[in-house]
Amino acid sequence: MAVVAAPRPLLGAVLLLFVSAAWGSAFPLMKDLILRLPVEDLLAERYTLAALTLFLIRPGCLRGLSRRTWGQGALLGAMFGVGQAGQAVALESLPSAVSGFAVGCSVVITPILALVLFRVRVPARVWAGVVLAMAGMTVFTLLQGVGDERVSMVALGVTLTSAALYAGHTLLLARLSRSGDGFPAYALTVIQLATIGGLTGVLAVRDGIALPATLPDWGILAHLSVVSCALGFLARSYGQAHVAAVPSAVLMSSQPLWVAAIAVIWFAEPVSLGMIVGGGLMAAAMLLAVPSRTPAVVPAERPPRERTLLEVSSQASRRLADLKIKRPARPRPADLPILSKGACAETCRLSTHAAKGSGQPSLDRLIERATLIVRARNMQGPGCCRSVTLAGRCICALMEAAEKDGEAPRPSWFRPG
Repeated sequence: MAVVAAPRPLLGAVLLLFVSAAWGSAFPLMKDLILRLPVEDLLAERYTLAALTLFLIRPGCLRGLSRRTWGQGALLGAMFGVGQAGQAVALESLPSAVSGFAVGCSVVITPILALVLFRVRVPARVWAGVVLAMAGMTVFTLLQGVGDERVSMVALGVTLTSAALYAGHTLLLARLSRSGDGFPAYALTVIQLATIGGLTGVLAVRDGIALPATLPDWGILAHLSVVSCALGFLARSYGQAHVAAVPSAVLMSSQPLWVAAIAVIWFAEPVSLGMIVGGGLMAAAMLLAVPSRTPAVVPAERPPRERTLLEVSSQASRRLADLKIKRPARPRPADLPILSKGACAETCRLSTHAAKGSGQPSLDRLIERATLIVRARNMQGPGCCRSVTLAGRCICALMEAAEKDGEAPRPSWFRPG
């Protein structure tokens, strides 16, 4: 996996923490609103309204997109939408604490999938953050107690599958944001939200879609749609361009910390020991997950094809270096004469071609080309013209040498360029 160092890691961390806070704020609001609306209807409405909100802000964001971009956005939306639908259906047979813990397992599934699918190794510091995040998740969910509610193993398996889909969504989004082919984050976010709204809408239309009945309920739905979904998904798309997949999963797993903070501040719930311990574990996990300017993920051994290309490239570089001709610098004579048209003797045959209309290049041009030829061949010896001693020989001497070697003189021995 090609790893690109995050150019602005702190910005990415702030954006992902906003995502975690936005999604965390949705939990107590949804918990209140699902008492009056079916959960399937609520999911379909919030994601559809989120997609419409972003589209109305930038109506031209979908114009001119390639089929590949549409396919990528639809795939990302399908992965997250199926996960949301499965989690919503399984919630009917699972206690909320168990469901929250199973969904939080995505923070562990993400590095495992990264290693299995993309052969990516995770540094020990990030693994420590994963362990602390999982411990904090346990304190916030399972240690709070599940009561006497029955736990369905089928529902638990569906929820864990949803967590795996969330982990795959994180990995795929990270790869797309660092592919180097241009990352249309805004357009992909709109396509994702529209796809999720369509998939969750399939569950909602089974028995009709119910809408909020009061103005406060519409306000809650607006917060869930605009802040939690639209802005949350948009911040996630931009944030993952600066933070690798596994640290992103750790930062976004801090939702229970924000849920507890909102419950204490807005709903006046008492602060418990579990909140303090779980919050401390989550805070430590976030500190460990904040990336540095060095790559947060270390690539594993390169695949054979990539190794072959690197070896060929290295060999070609060495061959090109061997072909270079390194000549020692020669001291420049102090009394270096100046090239001039009258430097050759009056009997020089080339002087007869200086007449206008003769079809031959000027004598200055001939001398310049001859100088380059002689310099390239590193020819030594005195010449008939002292004015071209910089090159080694006079052009007249070159002509005579060529004729002695059997080359017949031609009217156009030098051709104009």
